[in-house]
Amino acid sequence: MSSVEQPAGLAPHPDVANTPLRQALAGSQMLFVAFGALVLMPLITGLDPNVALFTAGFGTLIFQICTKRQVPIFLASSFAFIAPILYGVQTWGIPATMSGIMAAGIMYVLLSQLVRWRGTVLLTRLLPPVVVGPVIMVIGLGLAPMAVNMAMGRAGDGSAQLIPQNIALWLSLPALATTLLVSTMAKGVFRLVPITAGIAVGYGLALWFDVVDFTPVQAAAWLSLPNFVAPEWHWQAVLFMLPVAIAPAIEHIGDVLAISSVTGKDYLKKPGLHRTLLGDGLATMGASCFGGPPNTTYSEVTGAVMLTKNFNPVIMTWAAGFAIVLAFVGKFGALMLSIPTPVMGGIMILLFGSIATVGLNSLIKHQVDLSQARNLCIVAVILIFGIGGMAFGVGGFSLQGISLCGIVGILLNLILPKSQPH
Repeated sequence: MSSVEQPAGLAPHPDVANTPLRQALAGSQMLFVAFGALVLMPLITGLDPNVALFTAGFGTLIFQICTKRQVPIFLASSFAFIAPILYGVQTWGIPATMSGIMAAGIMYVLLSQLVRWRGTVLLTRLLPPVVVGPVIMVIGLGLAPMAVNMAMGRAGDGSAQLIPQNIALWLSLPALATTLLVSTMAKGVFRLVPITAGIAVGYGLALWFDVVDFTPVQAAAWLSLPNFVAPEWHWQAVLFMLPVAIAPAIEHIGDVLAISSVTGKDYLKKPGLHRTLLGDGLATMGASCFGGPPNTTYSEVTGAVMLTKNFNPVIMTWAAGFAIVLAFVGKFGALMLSIPTPVMGGIMILLFGSIATVGLNSLIKHQVDLSQARNLCIVAVILIFGIGGMAFGVGGFSLQGISLCGIVGILLNLILPKSQPH
């Protein structure tokens, strides 16, 4: 590309070459950056980390096919679905929950066709920042009790003390502190792996306190099939999960804008937002076929692309390939499952707080005026319904949590007048 076409400051890094070896090394680095968040989500929700690795790689390849391998993005486990998946697994089981995730993927596909037909105008009208912002806040704040319970050595719902509290705090707080320090003070690529660093420190302390059970690791085979789970149709799970796709869909647009800014290319036009949304939706549908978590674009990997100037989408193909291969290492999954609860709890305190902050930042960034009665009403109702646990039951079907918040927010935005009449 000529110097005229290449935006200033975005020239490829001199160390980056198009040789397969260098592409493979760059791809392994991208997977390393995504690794901590990728495996943490299934560990929290009770899904198999090996399956999550497989569906992340598989989903990334689907995304590349849909976008004609033009966008350097890696797809993996979506944290926006943690609360609904937890509820779904506890209420209906993993197979039924997978049918809900399948429906969420279909929602993505429908949104992609809506964007293809009408552009982003209708999507923006249905899902403005005054709706999306508080819904994202509910996702993070609603999970706060779980993070604190786990950090104190209890089960996520607080029903049982798994590790004595005094030992649990010696695991969770250093893991949290490490994550904070790495994310704010580390340099280069190390700044992009705060979750991995936090897990490493917490796991090391867990070994010191002798609270790690290696029996499952010893029993696991080196090579084995991940615990794939096929979806089973469950209409309640489907209706419960459908509205949850709203917030990640908006987050997807933000991530595509971010990678466009990094590379100097407008991916909203080429290959087009409808293609990137389609790829995300089909990847999520594919994940549900194997019992994996929904996929989403990873901001950590976008940060790594910006830092390394590795703009070649082929690198993500390598990252996807490594993820798929690693998924068949049985001892790896068993090792991930051996991470003590307080270690994950400590990191989740920051993680869930960050999700809530993203929602707050959405309100600030788009200058949502909360002194206006209309905006105040929408945000207030969404927050209290979501955090307070409001639920509506009709004929054995219960609508609650993020699903309820999303639907109520959209309805209020459409019904309430734009301005008070004089």
